[in-house]
Formats: sequence, structure tokens, C-alpha cells
Amino acid sequence: MTERQKDRPWLMRTYAGHSTAEASNELYRRNLAKGQTGLSVAFDLPTQTGYDPDHILARGEVGRVGVPVSHLGDMRRLFQDIPLEQMNTSMTINATAMWLLALYQVVAEEQGADVTRLQGTTQNDIVKEYLSRGTHVFPPGPSLRLTTDMITYTVNNIPKWNPINICSYHLQEAGATPVQEISYAMSTAIAVLDAVRDSGQVPEDRFGEVVARISFFVNAGVRFIEEMCKMRAFGRIWDKVTRERYGIENAKQRRFRYGVQVNSLGLTEAQPENNVQRIVLEMLAVTLSKDARARAVQLPAWNEALGLPRPWDQQWSLRIQQVLAHESDLLEYEDIFAGSHVVEAKVDALVEECLAEIDRIQEMGGAMAAVESGYLKSQLVSSHAERRARIEAGEEKIVGVNIFQSTEENPLTADLDTAIMTVDPANEARVVAALHEWRDNRDEARAQETLAALKATAAGDGNLFAATLECARAGVTTGEWAWALRDVFGEFRAPTGVSSAPVAVTAEAGTPLALVREKVARTAEELNAGRLRLLVGKPGLDGHSNGAEQIAVRARDAGFEVVYQGIRLTPEQIVNAALAEDVHCVGLSILSGSHAELVPDVLDRLREAGAADIPVIVGGIIPNADAAELKRAGVAAVFTPKDFGITEIIGRIVDEIRKANKLDPLEVPA
Repeated sequence: MTERQKDRPWLMRTYAGHSTAEASNELYRRNLAKGQTGLSVAFDLPTQTGYDPDHILARGEVGRVGVPVSHLGDMRRLFQDIPLEQMNTSMTINATAMWLLALYQVVAEEQGADVTRLQGTTQNDIVKEYLSRGTHVFPPGPSLRLTTDMITYTVNNIPKWNPINICSYHLQEAGATPVQEISYAMSTAIAVLDAVRDSGQVPEDRFGEVVARISFFVNAGVRFIEEMCKMRAFGRIWDKVTRERYGIENAKQRRFRYGVQVNSLGLTEAQPENNVQRIVLEMLAVTLSKDARARAVQLPAWNEALGLPRPWDQQWSLRIQQVLAHESDLLEYEDIFAGSHVVEAKVDALVEECLAEIDRIQEMGGAMAAVESGYLKSQLVSSHAERRARIEAGEEKIVGVNIFQSTEENPLTADLDTAIMTVDPANEARVVAALHEWRDNRDEARAQETLAALKATAAGDGNLFAATLECARAGVTTGEWAWALRDVFGEFRAPTGVSSAPVAVTAEAGTPLALVREKVARTAEELNAGRLRLLVGKPGLDGHSNGAEQIAVRARDAGFEVVYQGIRLTPEQIVNAALAEDVHCVGLSILSGSHAELVPDVLDRLREAGAADIPVIVGGIIPNADAAELKRAGVAAVFTPKDFGITEIIGRIVDEIRKANKLDPLEVPA
């Protein structure tokens, strides 16, 4: 078969960004030179959550998990010498999506680009932020307005841009089953399309253009058959919803358009070389089936469970895609699963279950109502707890983690501290200094004038994009734009789902949980405490709360009184809560790399308050050298992804409480 007859490969991306706009620009240009066909921008957490780098909550987070973009100057440097009119750029940004797209448009204009030719995607799915990723800022109503305004603006002004990426990716990582992943994503899409339709900003005869620009971003796990069938079910349900609910007759406009990143949180710290075959298998689930093939693919690196991947690691993942697309015969054939009775039966079952769950959510008032009631979050916490229990019981097998754990020495991680990339701790100070210089040199009167206009528009019912563009042009910063809207809209703390999650692990006599419950009860009795109290804290801006929630649920089931106030807390707030609740242990969960800054701050504040005897434990993606440093600073125990036994972790927390209170060790195995 000739090259001309082969299907065109999907867009190949690498999710990347770190330290500064200059460093990220260099990385992007190197990746493009290696054959990457689209950009995928990772923004740091302050940028994603609407804070400038000098805000207290940004401490330790600047440039850690992505690139800091505080203003137009940063966006210029990020895309310097990259012609945006020729690029397909995906930006993982949600609460501040409108702001980042405005900056992107202004830079494109400065390059002389025709903005109607810009192609790419802004993620812009706030529902999954409430449920799983935690970079939300505003309440559901105003958030939906921002999304609606952005969709209507792009349809009219940047018609090739995908203004939203309904994102089920993080739902799976938060515990969603395939049925939940499809149902919650589809319910979000319905809420968004209803809002755009009801806003009256797009004529009825052009609504198909809106539907045609809705894209999806999904997760592909290691259960290959199930994941491939999930994608076929996704497409079938989307076709039905857009045709029957919105009357879209044009089949091209109804096409299910999706990009994918395969499962990152399913990668293991134990025997990390196994992650390579996991990544390949997960990629096949979204590429082998032509009728449900992803439009764009980005793959994680083998060492993401260890820390920030290096450029070489990202290159390896890009090469995996290139070998499949260019060396294999995958793109030479029609759909190889068409007519399979096994596949059809699985897809039919998924469609039936998903439609029933979508109807259930609609009866509650739709996705936004199901977020505010806590229904969606509690369902995810529950399903995640059940999956963790299956892993701990050995019912769900993970090679190198709960089976086949013996291993040869791994040459890839022989020097673990050089097997990942680290961000220079001095980077944050440089970024903050540059921000102050930017503010000092701009036209302050013009900046304040555009912010006032933005707030006035937000207080009314006009489209917010034009006012946002003027803020971008006037040199307003990310934090200033977000705070102007916070002043009008307020902020939102999403339900945690912990208190309503059912018991996932039984505690019958002789089970590991029953033994830990005995340790908890006996320790509480010896301390005359009534019940042991554990504070689970999420300092900084890391919104990945899955691990913290699972610790909180299991500790509750083991007999602890658990204090968990959700995400985005300062060290001061955590220490104040620990003192007010008179807790016996403080557990901190951090996956963003900010542990080196934030954990010592918590320890210092406890000492200053005369509470140095409260043990502090830490969990997250923490390199060995950092873990040793935290222990030297006074942390009682550090847990990383290799510590998958949550019941065992709870038992070790009890041990640390006993040690801190000078109680004899209990001879109770756990």
C-alpha cells in the first residue's frame, strides 16, 4: 500500500513546561525539531488557579509542574520564534482559560497572524476540577458563564479553535469506572451546550458550529479491551445526544473529536521500567480502532511516578508514537474491530449503563447541580476506595507492586537523583523579581482602567472576552485578572466527598483493618483521648486530592476522627486547624514538588506554637533525597506511591503517634 493511501497520523504531543517561559520555549522548539506535531502546554499551579507568583499560596509552586505565565510578556517569551498561525497548540488550563487564550491571541496578533486561522484547544472543563483536579476558582454558575462566553467568542472570532475540552481524563484518575467516566463527561457537555444555547449568543441555525468545536480529552487505562470499547461507546452516545437533544443533522458536526493522554497515576514507582509497556498498551487502545481513533495523543514518561521527566524521557514517549505511526501498518487498514461480537456486546452494555446514569444526573438538575450536591464527588471517592481495596487484597494485580515484586537492580534508576529533572529552587525568586519589574514598567492607569471595566462587565451580563482582551493588552497580570473576578463572583470550595463515602474495606475479626482498629482504640484509651484525631492537609496549590481522600476515608474506617478541610491551604491554616482540633497527628499530601518549601514551614510553625510533639507525616511524589531531607527536618514518616497499602499506612501512623507520646510499641501486626 502506498504512503498516499495511508491514514494521516494523529497529532503527536508532549505535555511540557517548567521553570520559566524562556526555558519552556527552548524545550518546545527542541521537541518540534524531534518531530512533535503539536504543542501541549503545561502551566504551573499559580497560573492555573489565578495567583501571581508573589502570592502566599504560590510559594514553592512557581514553575514546578508547568510554566508560569503571569502576563503578556511571559506569553511572548513562551512562543518566541514559534509561528502560532502554523501551530496546533493545546493548553491545559481551566479556571483561567479565558485569560490564557486572550494572551495567546494577542501574541498571535503581534506576530502578524490571522487569528481566524489559529488552531488548538483550551481544556476549560471546570466540572472535573471540582471533582478531581482542584484548580477551580469560581462557583459553578460564574464558571459556566466564563466557559459560555469563551465558546461563543471563539465560534465567532477563532472558528478553528476548540474552546473546551470536556475532560474525563482526571475522572478516571480519581477513581471513575468507564461508565462514570463517560456519563460524567457527557453530563458536563450537556450542561455546557445547554448554557451556550440558552445564552442566546449564537443563532439557532449556527448551533452546529458550536457542537463541532466541542472536543474531549480522555484517559486510557491498562484494561485494553475495556478502554477501546469505552471510546466506541463515547462516540455512539455523543452522536445520539447531539442529534436527538440538539437536532444536529450534519454528521461531520456530530463527530466525536478527542485527544488522549494515557494514565499517568497508574504508573508505578516500583519497577518503573514496567511503565513503558503500560504506556504502549494504553496507547493502542486509542489508536488501533480506526472508528474510534484519537485525534491527538500525548504520552507520559516512564519516570513520572518518580518526579519531573527529563527531555530525554519525553523524547522516548514521543518515539513510541512515531514507531507505531510510521513503522507499523496500523494506518493502512479500515477498522479491524468492526463486526466483532465481543466488542459490540461490550459497547452495547456500556452505552445502556451510561445513558441510565446520564438520565439520573439530569433528574438531579444536571452536572452542575450534581457537583454542588456532592453526588458526583462522593461517587468517585467511593469507586476509588473500592479499587484501592481490590489492589490491597490482591484481587486487582499490578506487576511489581502486589505481584512479582522481586527484581534485578534497575540501571535506569541506579542514580535516582539524576533519573528525574529538578527545578532550581532559586527559579521562583527570579520569576517574582521579573513580575515586579513588569508591574513597575507598565502603564498603571491603563491597567487599572481595564480591570475596572472587567469587573463592571462581570457584574452585568455582557460577554467577558472583549474586556479580558483589553486587560491582556494593558499588561494586567494573571492574579489581577482572577482577583477582579473573585471580587464579583466569589470563590468556591468544592465538596470533599469523604464524609459520605461508604466503607470500602471490611473490618471483620482477623482482617488487617480490624487489627488496625484495635491499635487505634487501645492508643486512644491509653491517651485518654476518646478518639485519635488525624488532620489530613493539602498545603499549597496541588489539587490532586485522591491520595489524601483515600487516607482520610480509611483512617475514618479505622476509628480515627478525621479533620479534612479540602485543598489549597497555607501552612499557617493547617497548623491553626491542628491546634484548634487538638489532633494527634498531621498528615500532609503534596504531589506538585513543593514539599521542600511547605513541609518545613509547617514543622517550624508547630514548634513555635509549642506543639513540636505532634508527629507530621508526608505523602506524595517525593524523591529519595528529598525524603531523607524531610526526615532530618523532623518529619516522622514519608510515604510515596510505592506504599500502596493504605491500611498499613494507617497502622504506621498509629505507631508514630505512640512513639511521639512515649507509649510502648503495640505487638499488634498491621
